[in-house]
Amino acid sequence: MIDWRWYSDGPEVTLAVRHGDGSLSHDTPHSLTLSRDGGQSWGIEFADVVFDGVRTCSNRCTFCFMTQLPRGLRSSLYVRDDDYRLSFLQGNFVTLTNLTDEDVARMIEQRLSPLHVSIHAVTPSVRERLVRARDDDALLRFDQLLEAGIDMHVQIVLVPGVNDGDELDVTLRWLAEREGVLSVGVVPLGFTRHQSVFTRSYNDPLAAATVIQQVQRWQFAMRERDGVSWAHLADEFYLNARAPFPTSEWYDGFPQYENGIGLVRVFADEAAQFRNELLSAVSALPRGSEAATVVTGVMAATTLAGALNACEASGRVRLLVVPNRFFGGNVAVTGLLTGSDLVAALIEDASRTNDPTVYLIPDVVFNADDVTLDDFTRTDIADRSGVDIRVVSSDAHGLLAGLREVARLAPPQDPCEE
Repeated sequence: MIDWRWYSDGPEVTLAVRHGDGSLSHDTPHSLTLSRDGGQSWGIEFADVVFDGVRTCSNRCTFCFMTQLPRGLRSSLYVRDDDYRLSFLQGNFVTLTNLTDEDVARMIEQRLSPLHVSIHAVTPSVRERLVRARDDDALLRFDQLLEAGIDMHVQIVLVPGVNDGDELDVTLRWLAEREGVLSVGVVPLGFTRHQSVFTRSYNDPLAAATVIQQVQRWQFAMRERDGVSWAHLADEFYLNARAPFPTSEWYDGFPQYENGIGLVRVFADEAAQFRNELLSAVSALPRGSEAATVVTGVMAATTLAGALNACEASGRVRLLVVPNRFFGGNVAVTGLLTGSDLVAALIEDASRTNDPTVYLIPDVVFNADDVTLDDFTRTDIADRSGVDIRVVSSDAHGLLAGLREVARLAPPQDPCEE
C-alpha cells in the first residue's frame, strides 16, 4: 500500500496487469494508463494493509504481553508484529531492532513520517535486560531516521526497578535532546497470571503518584521550552494514584490516544458536553427499575460511576464492574475483557435481581471481526447469558445512545410517579 501511494502520487499512472499467479493477463491489455483529477482517489482498494507477510519481532522482551497469553486463543493473537510499515500506516509501535540498511533508505526516501517507536530505555545494560535483542542497533537507527527528518512518537513501557526512577530521567533527557521526537508516552507494565516473572506494576497509589510527579517535572520543563507537555502518562497512573487528570490542553491534541493515554480526559469532557442530553435520557428511564446496566472493566469503573452520578442516574442505571479473571494479573482495562468473563458476570448479576435490565456492553471488547479475544460473538454472549444486551461505543456519545435506546424499550412511566 505504501509503494502504491508513493508511485501513484500524481495525475497519471501506468499499471501492468497480471493474474493472481503472476502471469500477464490475456483478457485485458498488458498495461493500463489511468488518469485522475486533482484530489480524486484512484478507486483502488487493498484487501490487507500488507500482503507479503507481517514482519515479526525477534526480541525477547521480558515484559512482552504477547508471551504472557494463555494457550488456546486464535493464532493471530500470538503474532508479535514489529513491522515499520504498520507503524506508519496504523500507529503500531515498533522497536527498530530488525531494520536493514535498505529498510532505512526506503523509509527516508518515501518519507514514512511520523513513526511510532518503542524505546523503553537508552542505557545499553538496561536495554539488554529489558529488550534482549539479538543485534540492538535501534538507537542508531533512531538517530539516522531523525537526522533524515523522520518524526517519532515514542513509547516507554515502565517496569518497576528496571527503567523507572533515575533511569527514566536518563531516557527522557536523551529523547528531549533530539529534534523530531514529537511525543513520549509512558505506560505501566501489564502482566497476566499466566507468567511467573512479575508480581507488581504501579497499582500501588504511592508508586503511581511518584511517577506522576516525576513526569510532571518534565512536562513543565518542556512546556517552558517548546510550548507542549511532550511527555504523557497512561491513564492507569492517575487512576491508580487517585490523582486528578490533566486538562485536555496538556495532552497536546492527544497524539498517544490510541496508546491508552487521554481516554478518561476525553470521556469526561464529552460527558460534560452532553450532560443535558444525558440528564434527559436518564430521566426518561423508569425510576426505581434500573432498566439499564452499564458494563465495564475495573479500570474505568470510577470514571463511569462519576459520569452516572453527574447525570443523576441513581435508581435508574446500574454499573456492572467485571473483573478480568481470564488474564488475571493487573489486567483491568475494559478492552481486554473476554466473552467468558462477560458471560459469567452477566449470569451472576442477573441471578441477583428480579427486575429486567438491558446490559450496555462497550464495543471495545470486540475486534474488527466482531468477536472477543476468546472468540465470543455478540450472539454467543446473549445466548449463553440469557440476558438482553446492547453493544455501544465506549465514548460518552455511546453511553448516551445506549440510554436512549433503553428508554425507548422501557414501558411508559406513570406521570404521578415522576
